[in-house]
Amino acid sequence: MPPRSTPTVRQQRLGAELRKMRVAAGVSPQEAAALMGVDRTRIPNIESGRFPISAERIRMLACNYGCTDAKLVEALSGIAQDRGPRWWDDYRGSLPASFHDIVELEHHAVSMRVFVMVHVPGLMQTAEYARAVFDKTLAAYPRREVELRAAHRMRRQEVLTVRGKPPLYTALVHEAALRMQFGGASVTRAQLARLLEMSEWPNVTLRAIPFEAEGFAGSGQPIFYAHGPVPQLDTVQLDSVDGSVFIDAELRLTNYRRMLDRTENEALTPAATRDLIHSIVKQL
Repeated sequence: MPPRSTPTVRQQRLGAELRKMRVAAGVSPQEAAALMGVDRTRIPNIESGRFPISAERIRMLACNYGCTDAKLVEALSGIAQDRGPRWWDDYRGSLPASFHDIVELEHHAVSMRVFVMVHVPGLMQTAEYARAVFDKTLAAYPRREVELRAAHRMRRQEVLTVRGKPPLYTALVHEAALRMQFGGASVTRAQLARLLEMSEWPNVTLRAIPFEAEGFAGSGQPIFYAHGPVPQLDTVQLDSVDGSVFIDAELRLTNYRRMLDRTENEALTPAATRDLIHSIVKQL
């Protein structure tokens, strides 16, 4: 089997965690290759996510590396076993790779937290609102590209409803995002109604940061924090002008958790958030 040309962020993460494990054990790539009975070039390819590895071999390496964190080993084994086709595979070659990486994060997350300042979170958008956002951000794109991205975003939302036990989802939305009228008043009114509906779902928590708040943590940059099955597999995704940035360094993850905690402390309660949304709807 040839190496993958473009491993996903999740596949790269599996390899990176195996490398951390190996380095902590003081085992060289050559020694690891000998343990597996493979050519020495296989280890760098595995640790870069470019070559798959079975769950059995992950457990074998973990044992030889002296890793006693059973939950981490099982979580890594789960990544290795997850090779079946997914709905987002239909979009490969049509959308940037980061779109698939975000979907994988959402699909495998135990819980998620997001902070947005300008528009409501993607997992809570109506189709019309999503198109209006893309029309503004992708003004020069052909209509087909806008529709493709909007359709992809609508499919992503299934993660909050179709699983037997959907992940917990906490959305911290600044009042500015609630008042921005992407698509005009009627589209905004429908979008706010959608937020009110979703805020009653048992796995969704919606909290607004009002204009009256005395500032908030961070620079106003949108933040998506995906909690993995174990803390070592948490990931932060940030948007930039050059595309998505994925962060998994332990110290930086800790800083983003603290930032989101402080932002939550500045946010309204869910009930007060619904009151605020109702008041905005009346003003449209």
